[in-house]
Amino acid sequence: MLYVEETALPRADKLEFALVFTHPFSGGPTMTMDEPRAFSHISSHGGEKIDLRQYLRPVQWQSSDNQTTAYRASIPRELVRSLGDHIFVLEPEPYLETDEDAYIQQFTKLIVNVGGVPGNWAEPQGLPVEIQPLSKPYANWTGGVFRAVVLADGKPVPFAEIEIEYINHSVDIEKNAFGQQDYVTAPQASFKALSTYSDAQGIVTIGLPRAGWWGIAALDIGSTKTHKGKPLSQDAVLWVQAKDMK
Repeated sequence: MLYVEETALPRADKLEFALVFTHPFSGGPTMTMDEPRAFSHISSHGGEKIDLRQYLRPVQWQSSDNQTTAYRASIPRELVRSLGDHIFVLEPEPYLETDEDAYIQQFTKLIVNVGGVPGNWAEPQGLPVEIQPLSKPYANWTGGVFRAVVLADGKPVPFAEIEIEYINHSVDIEKNAFGQQDYVTAPQASFKALSTYSDAQGIVTIGLPRAGWWGIAALDIGSTKTHKGKPLSQDAVLWVQAKDMK
């Protein structure tokens, strides 16, 4: 989970990020994160990639049923002062899922807009795996649809397996914790992580039935299939925020 409270800002402000490897709908369990390999930022103006690792600090994150290491980052206003889009990219260390004896590495993107000025939100970032938005990820009404293209090594991935999860709890960044109260109750376990596939052109379309945060993940699409002698799933993740019409 790459989380910030708001992605559509009327004006530049300091950003408080939470970087948590978890199951968003259930609010846990949360997995221990090693220090990320990369955490970077690109703005619409200049397009220069800025290394943000100096702003990372480890925290103990409290989820619904455990506490473990996650990361916080306080990004100064000066780095997001320009109008337009600001793309944040997280490349974590692969995580060993001991139950499956395999590694997971989720390349994650989140896009913040300042002032409503359009920018480079649709541009791919040259990651080994990524989800390229075809709709603005920060300007979505509840009940609308969101479209994107799944990419691996810059090329569309047809029929990629997609999972969609909703952040089903409040996020208290200052306390490094999820709230204990569910927003909604899943009628059955399959509703916690929704599943679909990209089409023959690698395009995925999802609905946004509730305001809040939706995480879209394309699973095991990377060309690198092993890490330290074990299977590796390289996943692409994009976070999308939806707002109610009031």
